[in-house]
Amino acid sequence: MSAAAPSRRSIATKKEPTTMTTDVLRKILVAGAAVTALSLAACQKPADKAADAAADASKDASGAAADATKAADTAATAAADAAKPATDAAATAADSAKAAASSASDAASKAADATKSAADAAKGAVDAAKK
Repeated sequence: MSAAAPSRRSIATKKEPTTMTTDVLRKILVAGAAVTALSLAACQKPADKAADAAADASKDASGAAADATKAADTAATAAADAAKPATDAAATAADSAKAAASSASDAASKAADATKSAADAAKGAVDAAKK
């Protein structure tokens, strides 16, 4: 290497780092917006075809909405019909449980009375044995 020619290392160290200024950012954003606008303009459907497509889609959507409403009504009716036997069975079971609880309460009361009578009889027997 000659003394007059600078080395690569000295060139790299002398170069000032570039910074991204607001001016550079603004230019990038403007270029991106221009590319986007051109892409949209090139890819759009003609207005009359878009309107026809929108009308067809609207008809299809309204038909689907009507079908969905009918299906929901049918499902609600079916659910109510299916729930009726279960509701009736639950009411019957509740009545049976109430009657069973009442019978159990009566039986417990009679058992308590019998226990009291037995205790009274045992007391009477003890008293009689003492005499």
